[in-house]
This record gives sequence, C-alpha cells and structure tokens, in this order.
Amino acid sequence: METETIEKLLHDPQKPEDLGIPQNILIDILLRLLYNEGNVNFSRISQVMRVPLALEPLLEWLRQEHIIETMQTSASLGPFNYIYKLTAGGTERARDALERSQYVGPVPVPVDVYVRAMELQTQQTRNITMEQMNRVLSDLVLPSDFHRRLGPAVNFSSSLFLYGPSGNGKTTIARKISSLIALMPPIWIPYALTAGGQIIQIHDRLFHTPVPAEQRKQFSNIDGRWGLFQRPSVTVGGELKMEALDLRFDTLAKIYEAPLQLKANGGMFLIDDFGRQQITPIELLNRWIVPLESGIDFLRLRSGQTIVVPFRSLIIFSTNLDPYELADDAFYRRIQMKVGVFSPNEERFRQIFLKVSDQLGMPFDEPSYLYLLDKWYQQPGRLFQAVHPRDLLNIVQALCLYEGVPLELNTERIDEACHSYFVTKG
Repeated sequence: METETIEKLLHDPQKPEDLGIPQNILIDILLRLLYNEGNVNFSRISQVMRVPLALEPLLEWLRQEHIIETMQTSASLGPFNYIYKLTAGGTERARDALERSQYVGPVPVPVDVYVRAMELQTQQTRNITMEQMNRVLSDLVLPSDFHRRLGPAVNFSSSLFLYGPSGNGKTTIARKISSLIALMPPIWIPYALTAGGQIIQIHDRLFHTPVPAEQRKQFSNIDGRWGLFQRPSVTVGGELKMEALDLRFDTLAKIYEAPLQLKANGGMFLIDDFGRQQITPIELLNRWIVPLESGIDFLRLRSGQTIVVPFRSLIIFSTNLDPYELADDAFYRRIQMKVGVFSPNEERFRQIFLKVSDQLGMPFDEPSYLYLLDKWYQQPGRLFQAVHPRDLLNIVQALCLYEGVPLELNTERIDEACHSYFVTKG
C-alpha cells in the first residue's frame, strides 16, 4: 500500500468534484464575489477562491445557464482572457447567496481532509535538541539543570504546567518555547473548513504567519486552499471566556469562527495567568478533559451536528497562584508535565543583576549592591524575583538620564528606585 504523504493528500484539485464539497457552496462564493466586485477577471477570481483549475468547467457551465456572462479581453480564447459578470438572473441568485452567508474567500476544505492532514503533520515528536533549548534560554539566568526539565516536556508532552511565584520568567520561558516551535517544519493550514453545509473560518492573521513565498514555490502542486505557515502560537490571559473555546457563529457574516485551540493546532497554546480567566479552572477542565487525554475535540454547530477535529497543540498553563487552590489531582493528572519556576537564590540574583548592568552599560558598584540587599531585601524579608534587577536598574537609568549625568549606581539612586518600585505600607 502506498504511503500517504501531505503532498499526496493536498494535491491540486483539477475538477469541481475534486474539491470534496457541495457544489452549491462553490457557486455561492463565486456569485457573491461577482456581486460585490462587478466585472471580475479570471485572475482575480483565482486569487480569491484559490482553485483555478477546478473553476474553469464551473464558469463555463454558469455561462451556459445564463447566470454569468463574459467579455473577451484579447483575441485568444479561454477563461484566462475573460472578464465575468452576473446576468440579471445571476444577480438574483447572488442576492439569495448573500442571504445564506456573506463569506467571500478561499473555497473551504472538507473537515475530514483537515483531520487527516493534521494527523499527518503532528504524528512526530517535536525533536527540539538540547543545544537548541540551551541556546534559546541562554539570556536567562536559570538553574543549571533547568533545560532537562523543560526539553523533554516540550518534545513529548501534549501539555505543560509552569508554576511558581510571579516575576521569575514563566511567561518569558513560554515565549522561548514558542520560538523553538516556530523553528519546526512549517505546517499546511486551510483558510476555511466546511461541515454540515456551513463554513468555518480557521485562518487568523494574528496567529498564522506565512512562510516566505520562495519556500512555498517548491510545492507547486498543492491545493491553493491551504497556506504554508509557521507553527502557530496562541496566547490568552485573563480575557479568556468559554465562548472562545467553541465555534462562534457570526450572525452578520453567517459563518463560524474557529475556536482558539483549533487555530493553534500543530503549534502552541499558552494560557497565561491561569486561574485569573473569566472561566474557572474547573470549567476549563470540564471543557478539555477529553481533548487533553484523547487528542481530539468535539465542536457543535447550531444545527446540533457535532464535528470531530484534532486537538494537537502543546497546551501550556502558566500560573503564579497556588496550584492546589486552582484544581485537584484529577486535573493535574491530565497535564503530563509540571515544571516549577521559582525565585532565584542570592547567587543567581547577583548573576542577573550583573547581566542587566552589563546590558545597560552601567558600571557595577559593589557597596550599592550590598546596600540594596540589606535594606530592601534582608531587613523587610522580601523575596528575590528574577525581574527585579531589570526593573530597578531601568529606573536608575531613567533617573540618570533625567539628571543628565552618566549612568552610575549609588545608594541614593537605589533608595529612589526602590521607593518608586516597591509598594510599601504607610
């Protein structure tokens, strides 16, 4: 049996029936395009709908049925030299199509083809090397063995839980992971899906970054309904609501927008500040309990029809709250790997302080540093945070620039910076 590859699965459709979708969806998109833009040449139709070979016989049939008419632009015959416009009867049909939906764009892909394509593109481990992980973390001051906890989790887990006190780099580490995932081979993602006669828009410019055109050129026979993108990275924080995790029907455009986890398929989905969302951790667990274990998600159309789609991204939860105030053991069993990101000890705090001083071009002053430790950490019993050196030295830099003096650290500026930065009582 011949091995299935992504190139074979996504071969360029030659005829309307090769698209695998009801022909009325294809006709409706074309009629809406002609209604919105008037006289349209074949190049523009192809640019919007992205299936030029499959359109040729359809355009000819619509012309024979007097739904569209053509104007020839040169002596050569053929669809490439025609401008198309609606007839009076075609205009009426286009208005009916606009009642059904406002969607004008790439022809949608059947959901079953999408499922198989995502399975083919996510069946391998992520294969991030130790060298790559160390390189991407090199500008952070972390425990020497930290990469050993993070690397296996990124490569082999479907979910990762980052926890620990605020200000110690959890979000930064998650973004570093995102940059590593972007180094993986790019992924084919359709612009839109169709299921149950409905259109689901999956492409999102916020999350789907196209690869350079030269890289796409080597795949000349790929269905134009699919774009080649960097692995997506979706980040949400306290604004996350339950509606964002389900199909959302746009009552004006009359199409569905894909949920965030569908847009993140093949890449990474970061839930930052976990526990501060507008949905509770328990609600999120109930929504994702099956997807986290099975790798598949269930989405429901307004008609009641349920569609099954892959749940194939690295899900990262990041929180500075007490994990066991958020959820119970049942939740954490379904998150495969947990990595604590804790406050630095005094040795690592000093290393961070020296590194930031060097980055700012500010000479390190030992007496001022010891003064900072004693007055602002040891006496009040304040915990070190990895973010403190950067923030405090940025304030010192701002003070020096304001005074018009060279960058210099002294005890007076330490006090002034700390008074501005730390919240104190009284």
